[in-house]
Amino acid sequence: MRLKFVLTGFGLVQGVMAVLFAAASLVLTLIAARVGWDAVVAGLDKDGAQEIIEAVGLLAAAVVALQMAQTIAEEEVIREAHVSAPTRVRRFLSRFLVVLVVALVIEGLVGTFKALHDDLTLLVYPAALLVAISLLLAAWGVFLRMNRSAEELEPEAMEEAKQEDRKLK
Repeated sequence: MRLKFVLTGFGLVQGVMAVLFAAASLVLTLIAARVGWDAVVAGLDKDGAQEIIEAVGLLAAAVVALQMAQTIAEEEVIREAHVSAPTRVRRFLSRFLVVLVVALVIEGLVGTFKALHDDLTLLVYPAALLVAISLLLAAWGVFLRMNRSAEELEPEAMEEAKQEDRKLK
């Protein structure tokens, strides 16, 4: 009985977290829209282009926040899935890492553009970020490869995950 109460509490906290991530995404989107609008109003020039690039970076962060909200809501609240089986771990990490890698690549490109136009000595930071993202992507591929064999040992976990997907349709 107490365990059920604790799990319900976790679900409520995760639901609140999902709402907060969604709210953060909305605020970031509004800020990006404001930055973009200010850039257009100020004139379509080199400085305006830098501001638009900054807005794109903010939108990338907004996408990450929104995807986190959706992932938490779907995996933890709606499905009530507990990330323990290899199938669930792979699915959860894959959803998160796809968005994270794309957002970080966009941030790396934004940093590259800013460094190219402002100060070439700062180019090392976006380059390091892009190298780190490449390593993360390679590690994710190794994880997926290794996790696949673990999934084959538990075919019932894959079937259970597919059943849970039907809750979202």
